[in-house]
Amino acid sequence: MRAKFPNGMNTKVTGYILGAVAAATYGMNPLFALPLYKAGMDPDSVLFLRYLLAIPLLGIMLKSRGRTFRLQRKEIFPLIIMGLLISLSSLTLFQSYNYMEAGIASTLLFVYPIIVALIMSVFFKEKLTLQTILCIGLALGGIGILYQNGEGDTLNLTGVLLVMVSSLSYAIYIVGVNQSTLKDVATLKLTFYVLLFGLCLFLIRVDFGYSLHIVNEWYIWLNLLALAAFPTAISFLCTTSAIQYIGSTSTAILGALEPVTAVFFGVLIFGESLTLRIVCGITMIIIAVTLIIAGSNITIALVRFRKLFPRIHKTKKQVKL
Repeated sequence: MRAKFPNGMNTKVTGYILGAVAAATYGMNPLFALPLYKAGMDPDSVLFLRYLLAIPLLGIMLKSRGRTFRLQRKEIFPLIIMGLLISLSSLTLFQSYNYMEAGIASTLLFVYPIIVALIMSVFFKEKLTLQTILCIGLALGGIGILYQNGEGDTLNLTGVLLVMVSSLSYAIYIVGVNQSTLKDVATLKLTFYVLLFGLCLFLIRVDFGYSLHIVNEWYIWLNLLALAAFPTAISFLCTTSAIQYIGSTSTAILGALEPVTAVFFGVLIFGESLTLRIVCGITMIIIAVTLIIAGSNITIALVRFRKLFPRIHKTKKQVKL
């Protein structure tokens, strides 16, 4: 359901802004998560508090807009599945930070649009074009460059597998939301219940609070609040709203800001390395994903560009000359 903005604000401009904000804020995950790890917190505790603090924020927003919390019976089971998928994606991504640099993990995560394309091709009979196949090869090449450097050192296999599970879970979530009754659920309500049901996974993993690890420092709570607000509540809301304004294709293109933001903070704040190899690998993955999700738009643009230079048909007289 699209929100109505005053003063006739251009919907496309609004959508692009929302998409950029969604991607940039999601890329802030390492910025707030890594200091919590350094303080001694584990991924399960971080994510439990992240979801727990984000849910009231969304609940207040939902109530302030006069929306109802009521669900239809047919929506409950899909929401539970979507909540578990998104929490699994969060869990495996945050666990991967213990095995590799956060910027690289966020870049590997960005292969999820390619997985979406494969799922839609296999299960929903969407045509898998030659361009899609070439983009998949390009993305795999980028992952290969990131996985092994010139000295023969490789990324931790456990970390790579965790990110791939995170990407797969997120891809299934995107397909599931768009291919079920949930596509008609209001943005705020959908996000609220996805996080609420997702919280159940972390509640079990922290033994209903008995294994919860909290560090009693004021700056830790600031990090937790920021983690709940920016890459969780704000990012999820902006992503869903952007899709409603400019569609999933343009929103996914703007998702390229996610790994860029993560790498930026990783290098600037956490001293992570930025070599030519890493830049090349990241660039290949981003180009591959951008091409695959913008394929139809690029084809249209190329056709229009080609029409600017029509062929000149030679007459018989010109040929003889």
